[in-house]
Amino acid sequence: MAGTNHTRAAQGAGDDGPVVILIQPQLAENVGMVARAMLNCGLTRLRLVAPREDWLSEKAIAASSGADGLLRRARDYDSTEAAVADLTRVYATTARRRDMVKTLLTPRTAAAKLRGFIAVGEKPGVMFGPERTGLSNDDVALADAIVEVPLNPAYCSLNLAQAVLLMGYEWFQSRDDSPPEQLVINGTLPASREVLLNFYAHLERELDACGFLRTPDKRPSMVRNLRNIFNRADLTEQEVRTLHGVIKELRYGRNGREPTDNAGSDT
Repeated sequence: MAGTNHTRAAQGAGDDGPVVILIQPQLAENVGMVARAMLNCGLTRLRLVAPREDWLSEKAIAASSGADGLLRRARDYDSTEAAVADLTRVYATTARRRDMVKTLLTPRTAAAKLRGFIAVGEKPGVMFGPERTGLSNDDVALADAIVEVPLNPAYCSLNLAQAVLLMGYEWFQSRDDSPPEQLVINGTLPASREVLLNFYAHLERELDACGFLRTPDKRPSMVRNLRNIFNRADLTEQEVRTLHGVIKELRYGRNGREPTDNAGSDT
């Protein structure tokens, strides 16, 4: 999904998020895609441990899809120990259960805990392993807890960017205050009850005229059903004006006659 809008504030973006640590990433373009996933979720601090390819190559920059600034700020380390040395908390992402006593977290729970750590001044990070093998046991041993994405247990293989995006999404959502549902009306206004009642009167008048509501004992329930249909649609004022036009065209359009009734109230 494309959706970059530089005029909107970058909610949740900044250097207050957890550090993303890629251990021995193999392909430069995968690092670029990780940068893109990070920036989607407001994460800006990337560390690389012994990357096999140049993370500033043309392939990586192209794959970052505009997140090359994040790539240029990435820091390179020779070892996992060096990459996590200044961090106070470290989580390891893996789909394989290890022969270790470790707390196992979902990304959602991990994100909430990361928020808590940062709120009290700690500096946490999340490790992701190489594309082919994932984190080694020695890397996991350095972590405080394991983050495991609850997916189909028979097939839970993720590529590197997918894993970062899932973790980053939960991080972003843990502070996002977007309403769960909203109507985007693009400059118009929701139709008031008065506007809707005027439309219903217009519609029902024409349905009476054409004989659709000809059965007296069924008319009340049919009218209620029609009104419920349009009430569920969350109509805007512009949409109601369009519907008035549709009704008029159906009534007068075929024979070309102009309406003789008072049309002003219908628009």
